[in-house]
Amino acid sequence: MFNIVYNNPRTPPQGGRLNIMDEQTRQSVTQRLASAAGHIRGVERMAREGAYCIDMIRQIQAVQAALNKISHIMLDTHLRTCMTTAVRGADIAERERMLQEVTTVFEMSNKLNLSAHKETQQS
Repeated sequence: MFNIVYNNPRTPPQGGRLNIMDEQTRQSVTQRLASAAGHIRGVERMAREGAYCIDMIRQIQAVQAALNKISHIMLDTHLRTCMTTAVRGADIAERERMLQEVTTVFEMSNKLNLSAHKETQQS
C-alpha cells in the first residue's frame, strides 16, 4: 500500500488561480473519480465475499485505468493553463519552479510504478 503525503500545496503561477479548471473539466474529473470510488467499493465487496481473484484483478485494472485517465486529464489541463502562464511570463524562477514541479510528478510516477513492479516480483 502506498502512502503519499503532500506536505505543501503548490500555488499556481504568478497571476494564476487555484481553481483553474473549466467547469466541464471539473465535472468530468469529479464524475470519473466518483466512478472509480464506486469500482473500489465493488472490489472491496468482492474481497469480502471471496470473489474469484482474476475477476477482482480485472476490476482493479479498470480502476487503475480510470485513475490514469484522470491523471492524464489533470496533466493536460495543467500544461495548458498553469504551465503556459509560467512559460509566457517574465519570472524565470517561476518558470523553473513549474518545470521542476512537472518533473517531480513524473519522477514520483516512475517510483510508484517501479515499487509496484518490485512488489509483484517478490510475491
